[in-house]
Amino acid sequence: MTWKNIIENEKPKEYYQKLETFIDKRYQETVVYPHKKNIFKAFDLTSFEELKVVIIGQDPYHQKGQAQGLAFSTPKEIKNPPSMVNILKEIHSDIGSSTCDDGDLTSWAKQGVLLINTILTVEDSTPKSHEKKGWEVFTDTIIKTISEHKNNVVFILWGAGAIQKLKLIDESKHHILTAPHPSPLSSYRGFFGCKHFSQTNQILRSLHKKEITW
Repeated sequence: MTWKNIIENEKPKEYYQKLETFIDKRYQETVVYPHKKNIFKAFDLTSFEELKVVIIGQDPYHQKGQAQGLAFSTPKEIKNPPSMVNILKEIHSDIGSSTCDDGDLTSWAKQGVLLINTILTVEDSTPKSHEKKGWEVFTDTIIKTISEHKNNVVFILWGAGAIQKLKLIDESKHHILTAPHPSPLSSYRGFFGCKHFSQTNQILRSLHKKEITW
């Protein structure tokens, strides 16, 4: 099983063909993030075989230069958005330090952390602009496939949208951590203090897997 197999299997389906037509048109007519070549970057950096952790976001950052195809991550030269600032606060509080203070989470992806949004594209300054266009069907398929074909994956679900994906995951064979979203609107309702980073490593240790260097 590879991401390529999974994606190729979706491409002939009617919903995906409509989505592809819509996306192509929007990239031609307006400003869409991330860069088209980075839509599937999360899959390029984290192989299906090496997958250990899944962190689910909503849709990409919608300001210029921020989105890079990995949920919550930004290029290192960009100022950290509020959600990333709060994620880093929690990492420092939980385990003392982070290797990703610049906001670029590429190193997580290379260690087996799939950073996936439920919607993979967005228009400039317009959050959720590509909601209900087909991406949710695609990413639900990704989550269900991981649940069915892998064992002992740690799913980290932040916020109501991500927590809704619980129904797609077999809780008898995977590990699920939930908390409010790290955005400033909800971070003080339980995201701070969730200790998901140390908990994830504790789970990986118990499975004799290499811990994530957060």
